[in-house]
Amino acid sequence: MATSDNLLGISWVDSGWIPILNPGNVLDYFSERSNPFYDRTCNNEVVKMQRLTLEHLNQMVGVEYILLHAQEPILYIIRKQQRQSPNQVIPLSDYYIIAGVVYQAPDLGSVIGSRVLSAVHGVQSAFDEAMSYCRYHPSKGYWWQFNDQEEREKSKPKTKKKEEPSSLFQRQRVDMLLLDLRQKFPPAFYQPKSGEKPIPVEIKKEPEPPAETVKQEERDSAKNPQQAPATKAPPEKRARLQ
Repeated sequence: MATSDNLLGISWVDSGWIPILNPGNVLDYFSERSNPFYDRTCNNEVVKMQRLTLEHLNQMVGVEYILLHAQEPILYIIRKQQRQSPNQVIPLSDYYIIAGVVYQAPDLGSVIGSRVLSAVHGVQSAFDEAMSYCRYHPSKGYWWQFNDQEEREKSKPKTKKKEEPSSLFQRQRVDMLLLDLRQKFPPAFYQPKSGEKPIPVEIKKEPEPPAETVKQEERDSAKNPQQAPATKAPPEKRARLQ
C-alpha cells in the first residue's frame, strides 16, 4: 500500500554514505533526517534512542522499517510495515536503494494507472496524427495526404502537359483532302527509301480511236442528213410601221 503523500516522483541521496553502504548500516543511512521517505515516529527511532538491537522490533507494535533484500554493493530494498503482533505484519510500502539513491517503489494501482494512461496517450496521439493527414472535399470525398508525399511532389520537376497539334476531326478531314488530291493528280515519281533515286510512275492513258474510224463516222453523217442534229431556224423579219 502507498502512503498518504505521493512520493513516487522524488528521490533522495546522501553522497557522504554511498561508498560505505552495506547490509549492516543501510538502515542507518535510510534513517537520516534529510530523507523524506523516513517516518520519525516509527519503532526504529525508539530502538535507536534506547540503543537496543533490531530484534526488539518483533516485540513492539507500530510502524517499522526492515531490510527486505540486499544485493551488494548496489541494490537494497527496505520495507515499511505495520506490525500487529510478533507474527502478523501489514506491508505499507517498499523503497529501493540503487547506487545510494533512494526511490519509492510504486504500488500495483499506480503501475496499472500509469500503463493505462500511457496506452491511452499513445492511441490518442495516433488518432490525432491520422486525422492530420485526412483531407476532404465535397467533389472528391476523403483521401490521405502525407507529408512525405508532398515533399516528393515538390521535388519532382514540373513537366508541362503536351498539347495536341490537331484534333481527330481535323486529321480525318486532312486525310480525305490528301486522298482526293492524290486521285486527281497522281504522282509522277515515287521514292521507295530516302536517298534512293526516284522511279517514274507509269500513267495509263485511254487509247485514242484510229483516224479511219473518225473519217468513216463523218461520211455516215454526211450521207444521212436526217440524223444530223436539227438546228433552229432564224426568226422571220417583219416590216416596220412608219
